[in-house]
Formats: sequence, C-alpha cells, structure tokens
Amino acid sequence: MKALIITDQSEPVEIVEKPIPEPINGQVRVKLKAAALNRRDQWIRQGMYPNIQFGKVLGSDGAGVIEAIGEGVSESLVGKEVIINPNVNWGSDPKAQASDYSVLGMPTHGTFAEYIVVEVDRLQDKPEHLNWSEAAALPLAGLTAYRALFHHGAASAGKIVLISGVGGGVAQFAFQFALAAGCNVYVTSGSKEKMQKCISMGAKGAYSYREEAWFKKVQKETDGFDVVIDSAGGNQINDFIKIMKPAGRIVFYGATNGTPEKLDMFRMFWNQITLQGSTMGNDQEFEAMVAFVNEHQIKPVVDSERPFDQIISAFDEMKAGKQFGKLVLEF
Repeated sequence: MKALIITDQSEPVEIVEKPIPEPINGQVRVKLKAAALNRRDQWIRQGMYPNIQFGKVLGSDGAGVIEAIGEGVSESLVGKEVIINPNVNWGSDPKAQASDYSVLGMPTHGTFAEYIVVEVDRLQDKPEHLNWSEAAALPLAGLTAYRALFHHGAASAGKIVLISGVGGGVAQFAFQFALAAGCNVYVTSGSKEKMQKCISMGAKGAYSYREEAWFKKVQKETDGFDVVIDSAGGNQINDFIKIMKPAGRIVFYGATNGTPEKLDMFRMFWNQITLQGSTMGNDQEFEAMVAFVNEHQIKPVVDSERPFDQIISAFDEMKAGKQFGKLVLEF
C-alpha cells in the first residue's frame, strides 16, 4: 500500500510502499476513502513537534470502510462506513489526558495510507449526511473545537462568542458549532476574504487582528464577550481580557504566538475572568461531538480535495496558510 512517512532526509515526508497491515485481537482494518491534514502534520514535517519518530505513517484524520477484522470482533462490522477517533490512550479521567496519551499519526501509524489498523473502539459511524471528504475532515479539529467551546467555554444559546484566527481548522469548527448552538458569534482574521465568508455564514461581526487597536472597535460595537476561543496566545491575550464580560472565559488550544510578555492579572481577578488551556478531548466528547454534528447536520468546510499522490502540495498549501477549510486527500 502507499503511505506517507516521516523521514530524516532532505524532504522530511515521503510516499513509500508498505505492507498492508493485518488486524489482531480487538482490531479492524479500515480501507481509507479520504484523509485530512492538520497543522500538527505540518509541524511534524518541519521538525517542530516533540519526540518525532522516523518511519511512522503520519495523519490523524480519516474515514473509510471496515474491510477486515481481528479476533474477537463481530463480522457484522465488515463493510461499515466509519470515521476514526484520533485519541490514543486518553485514560480514565475525563478532565485531562493520561501521561501516556498520544494522537494518531506518530508515534502510532496514522491515516496517510491506503489502509490503517485500529482498535475497534476507535471507530464511530460515518454521519450519513457527510461525503467522504467532509467525514475525513471532522475528527481531530472537530473534537478539539467541541471541548474548547462547550466543556471549557460553557457556550450555550444567547452567549456572545469570539472565535479568533478563524482561518484555522479548529477555529472553523468552533465557529460552526457556536452558530449551531444559537450563540451570537464574532470572528477575527487577517484576511478580508475569510472575514466576509464568515459574515455570509452567520457571524454577527468580523475584525482584522492586523489592525493594532481592533479591540477598540469591539468595545464600541458590543458589550463584550462571554467566551473567546483562541489558538495563538501571545500578547493578544491581554486584548481579549479587555473585551470580556464579567466571568468571561478565554479558552486557548494552542500558542503559536508564544506566551504574553505580561498578563493583565489585575483586570482578570477583578472581572472574575478565566484563562483556560484545552487540547483535543476525551472519548465521550468525541461521541457527543459526532452526535452534535448529526443533530445539526453540520458540514465541515473543505477548502480543496486532491488525490493522495499529491499530498506534498497539500502540505505546502497548509504552510502558506491561505486556505479556508480543510485540505483533504482522496484514495
């Protein structure tokens, strides 16, 4: 089978031929129909991820058909259309992941291959209203957004929510989920096109974070936010603090801009503001996320689809950061 692995060569990712894996006890083999990129994959490609293991198949998102089963698995599952939960060993505590937790696609072989073997409990039925590309786009980013927005952010109908950097995959899901939940949703972006796209999809307002005092517009046009969902961190955290309602929650699932040079703790404690880290989500939240997508008939935003052989071009496009929606590979 064709598979994309991480290498120590000049091109750090390479398509190679590997044996088709065989499922053992409690496992199934899935013939993948589509897989999707995440920024995690690009960070691994750039050597910006901890504990990189060469020779591993990358990819955390995928959807396909169960083709073969291992011992102890019901034969009735053969032929079932599924999506894959990318959690590996979350652990027994729903509040936080275990010390040996990892994400599918390094160190465990991932979805950038024609076939994958996974534990049977990693699978959920593919939502019927999604095509293969949309289904493959859902798992990692959808789960991360769901936990950040609902578990940590406590978002609900009528809440005023800001999604920062809405061009990213997790941010787009958080945007769609907040709209579906009946929130009043605002966004930030560095792209006018992405801002306009979000307005057309239902955003109440959009702000360019490239404008130095963008938050002052927010202060004039709104009463502040109940929830902010952010991936970048950095000094803009203090801008968020200025535009929060009392008891507001700032939830961040990344820190691409690093840590703030200082933190306005005085305003935080006086206004009872929470600054909360978040990552991925537990298995129960994955099930709840898929149920939410089914209930509201949410369709992931897909920027482009291409044959698996062209996966390197998808990596290059992700690095450029101009896409709006997920980059999907088809098998």
